Amino acid sequence: MNNIENKDNHGFPIRTVSTLTGVNAITLRAWERRYGLIQPLRTEKGHRLYSQQHIDLINHVVELLNKGIAISQVKEHLDHSDAQVAPNDLWRDYQQRMINAIVRFDDQALDNIYNDALALHPVELVTQQLIFPLLKSLGERWASEQGSVAEEHFFGCYLRNKLGARFHHEASRARGPLVLAACLPGEHHETGLLLVCLSIMARGYRVVLLGANTPLSQLVIPSQYTQAKAILLSGSITPEVGVLEQALPDLVAQCDIPVFIGGNSALFHHDAIQQAGAIPLGTDIGHALSQLDITLQ
Repeated sequence: MNNIENKDNHGFPIRTVSTLTGVNAITLRAWERRYGLIQPLRTEKGHRLYSQQHIDLINHVVELLNKGIAISQVKEHLDHSDAQVAPNDLWRDYQQRMINAIVRFDDQALDNIYNDALALHPVELVTQQLIFPLLKSLGERWASEQGSVAEEHFFGCYLRNKLGARFHHEASRARGPLVLAACLPGEHHETGLLLVCLSIMARGYRVVLLGANTPLSQLVIPSQYTQAKAILLSGSITPEVGVLEQALPDLVAQCDIPVFIGGNSALFHHDAIQQAGAIPLGTDIGHALSQLDITLQ
């Protein structure tokens, strides 16, 4: 994806390792200091350098986390590779703690829990295992009258502010290929798109975000002006009449770059999206990131 160099042929700097593995630098340092999982080399000035063996180990840790093993149990599993460490209720616990904070309208507690999860786990894992299920749970609570519209609005406002701040922070650091991101016409909720964009940016991609309810005909000029390498669309709804049949094929033909579509819209309309010449991604962030890497490399 990016031009990645092995510094002085002795090791990779932490930013490069973050790009290669999808684990941000803050998390890598937390794994080292709090859990002793990764012990990088050091330059004379004290900067961390990681070998290929370190990178392989980091990828193995991510695999264990994806299986539901708590970060506090990973070292035991690594030290005893034949040990059977059962997945625990880590993400369910995080989710319940966040719901408890939401029903109290306690944004400080909510922020502390979310920051803790982000400090110890890759952003796409937190999004897939915590935030998406939490959004679903809040919707179910509201539908069953266990929760309130106020709770859902409180969390929605918190998340938009949080993600917006993180988006602008990550944007100043990204140096990779540029992706133009927008919601499908008629899609007014951009939280899912923001979450995916943050995972993409953690991989080093740059993102220009156009937000909710974007007419596909309006994407051609910004894609050309920014020299975007791909367009990412997101939706959880059934697209409006004519979007998949006419507007999407026109966009694919005019832009001459890959057009990806994620979210439930991609699951429910997989064949129509492919027939239009676009690439359906579904709702799995890990799969989406892999597809993006494979297509743009």
